[in-house]
Amino acid sequence: MAVKIRLSRHGKKNYAFFHIVVTDVRSPRDGRLIEQIGTYNPNTNPATIVLNSERALKWLNDGAQPTTTARRILSYEGVLLRKHLQGGVQKGALTQEQADQKWNAWKAGKDSKLAAKKQNISEADAEAHKAAIKAEAKVNNERAEAIAKKKAEEAAAKAAAEAEAAAEAAAAEAAETEAPAEEAAPEA
Repeated sequence: MAVKIRLSRHGKKNYAFFHIVVTDVRSPRDGRLIEQIGTYNPNTNPATIVLNSERALKWLNDGAQPTTTARRILSYEGVLLRKHLQGGVQKGALTQEQADQKWNAWKAGKDSKLAAKKQNISEADAEAHKAAIKAEAKVNNERAEAIAKKKAEEAAAKAAAEAEAAAEAAAAEAAETEAPAEEAAPEA
């Protein structure tokens, strides 16, 4: 029986996540499986991979063939490097201690790169958030200035209208007071 390590799709439309499974090549993509050895979620940044590396190594040693994507995931997690080092131990090129030392050095470097990437992403998100808040404050200040300017113009127009109305009323009163005096003058 030919055995493959491949991905089985799960999740919603446009938001897929995958199970990393060991299955017979004749079964469908999401069909019957022999064993689930992990999950892969490409929707996060960086992608989330949870893998039982011991079981994956066991299946690789038993002859399971990974698909292209599964091979990349196994390589990213270091399972293929571990298989390579175990081959060196079996051939006598390395001791188990040397293989473990190389594996631990690779894993430490990998973990530090991943931590640095996460740190950079969180810093970039924080900077973007600060820039968005600053831009929003700038827009709010511009809006407040425009509203204040509009209110000042309205108040000035209202004051001018009131002054004009008062001037007209004063002119009307002056005209009324002058008109009776003129009427009295011709009779005399």
